Parts: sequence; structure tokens; C-alpha cells
Amino acid sequence: MCILLSLTFGAFLMFLSLILTFEMFFSYGKATLMCLANKGFPSDWSLAWKVDGSSSSSSSSWEESRSPGVLEKDGHYSWSSTLRLPADQWRKVGSVTCEATQGSQTPLSETLRRDQCSQS
Repeated sequence: MCILLSLTFGAFLMFLSLILTFEMFFSYGKATLMCLANKGFPSDWSLAWKVDGSSSSSSSSWEESRSPGVLEKDGHYSWSSTLRLPADQWRKVGSVTCEATQGSQTPLSETLRRDQCSQS
């Protein structure tokens, strides 16, 4: 099991802000990566995954799910996205990137290299 990484990335672009955090673990022969985005504003950010620079939708064996934005008590929003892929494929991956986009703004992203996980 590999529950590690709390990489954070913050940006302020005109009134836009977001913090991205990664979590990763193994279960039932799959590697599960979760990207948590919080302290976001406005509400229309969306999250997407890239694996080794390519969209995660390029493989039929990878499962991606997203949550809608949730309004928090502080007036900011939070979102999450999960990517599941077979553990044997995870061992061949160099990096995964969670990318947050909002309108025409420059995307914000955070990349996790597989070697950053102590059990790869």
C-alpha cells in the first residue's frame, strides 16, 4: 500500500485560486490516484488526468471519475477526480498529471512521478 504524497500547488490568477493534492494507493490489483482540488473559485473548474503526457481517456483499461464542485463553508469550492489503472500498468507509467481548467484561463497542474511513491 502506498498512501503518501500531499503535493500542493496554489495559484492566484485574477480572483482564481486552487490547491491540488495527490493521494495514491493500491487495492485489488489496481493503482488508484486521487486528485483533490480545494480552495477554488469560481465554481466552474474541471479536473482531467494525463498519463505520461497523454489524456487518460486514451486507454480503455483506465477508469476515471469526477465529483461535481462542492461549496464549502468558507465560500470556496472543492472537487475530486479519481484515476484507477491496473497495477501492472502503473509500474510502466513514468508520471501522471492532474490538470485543472477554468474557462480560458491557463490550466493549473500537478505531476506525480511514479518514483516519488515508495512502493511502486
